[in-house]
Amino acid sequence: MADAKEIGAAIKQICEEKGIPFESVIESIEAALAVAYRKEMAKKGKDIRVEFNPNDGSMRVFEVYTVAEDDLYKEYIKEKEEREKAEAAGEVMPEPEESKRPAYGEEQEDVKKKFNPKTDIALKEALEEDADIEIGDEIRDELEVPEEYGRMAAQTAKQVIIQKLREAERETLYNLYKDRSGEVINGMVQRVEGRVIFVDLGQAIAVMPPGEQIRGEVYKATQRIKVLLLSIEKTNKGPEIVASRSHPNLVSALFTAEVPEIAAGSVEIKGVSREAGSRSKISVTATDPSIDPIGSCVGQRGTRVQTVINELGGEKIDIIEYDEDPVKYIVNAMSPAKIMSVVLNEEDKTAVAEVQEDQFSLAIGRSGQNVRLASRLAGWSIDIRKAEGSDDDSEDSEKSEDETTGDEEKDESKKDSEEKNNNESTEKDVEQKDEKDDVEEKEEESKEVDEKTEEQKENTEVEESTEEKK
Repeated sequence: MADAKEIGAAIKQICEEKGIPFESVIESIEAALAVAYRKEMAKKGKDIRVEFNPNDGSMRVFEVYTVAEDDLYKEYIKEKEEREKAEAAGEVMPEPEESKRPAYGEEQEDVKKKFNPKTDIALKEALEEDADIEIGDEIRDELEVPEEYGRMAAQTAKQVIIQKLREAERETLYNLYKDRSGEVINGMVQRVEGRVIFVDLGQAIAVMPPGEQIRGEVYKATQRIKVLLLSIEKTNKGPEIVASRSHPNLVSALFTAEVPEIAAGSVEIKGVSREAGSRSKISVTATDPSIDPIGSCVGQRGTRVQTVINELGGEKIDIIEYDEDPVKYIVNAMSPAKIMSVVLNEEDKTAVAEVQEDQFSLAIGRSGQNVRLASRLAGWSIDIRKAEGSDDDSEDSEKSEDETTGDEEKDESKKDSEEKNNNESTEKDVEQKDEKDDVEEKEEESKEVDEKTEEQKENTEVEESTEEKK
């Protein structure tokens, strides 16, 4: 038999590793010993309870009876007599349904209570043992503890302990996360199975289905991400935690963690509309008139909002100021488009916003995203229309632009022709000048040739006269 100190140390180690309370481990051991005792001593159906002492490893075994009403006992005796008579006559009667206590984790069903001779005792008989006893009280009869259990009983006890410890661990995890719905937690991607992402939260594993993921975002194992705890439900396999990266509350939670004014309550987030992975709109207001709500969320040089954008993978965020006036609120929500006027229909909760021609596409946004997000944020169905006269003005402006363009084209063509003529005349002048230069060069060459010929002629005459003298 193991030493008592080793048993106590083993229990403490289990508590530290599993994060289970010490009392839960003791209850698991007591339940396992009770099951082993019933199996070993053939006490099937009996209410056996065990008190285990972790300090010395000793235990005490009790058989427990619950005090029941005398009428239930009389009804049980009557049914028993009828059954015995039927058996004597060769007839077969169904076995009576014994009153059972609900199993661990099950709810008590509304069934008619019947007397169970294995676990109940009549009030009249119980009063003989204790004059102060009442209906519903328990009578505990201590039983002899066996020196050792058989192999089957020990194996059964082992399985019960393992099962009870798992149930206690699941219960502890559920109690740890059940009140944290809507909270942002740092997690690590544990594994990716198809389109489902499993996120390790430290003590539990959360599931992130495809609908709660940011479109276009790629998740890899061991990647650190922030997730929003969307729901925590209790199941037979433990708490089922659903995490989200696409929920609008993730944006507000990130701003709350990043902006001290929001955490302190001086700036409030009034609404968030989001298309995850693309764009979000968030409306804020200040409870203190001296605080700029938009500037508080943006931060110095945009550091605060940039941190949130980086966490959301580059998702664009529009921060607007909340206003009690729905018209002003809609105008702010339609930012960055400039709205000329807004007409509200209180009955249908619709609004018609008029914009200039050049603001029409900006107000609608890409694939209608801007007006769609603004409608969700303001809580009104918004219809965008062009302001009256904007089409005529645009046509006049286009016409004037066409005329101006035509005049400019004529001037340019005229200028081009003049430049062309000037270039042609210049080319002709150059050609003429080149021809003139060629003629002059030829004349000079011929002149030089004549001079050389005369010099040669003179030299010849001098030579002839000299020869004659000789």
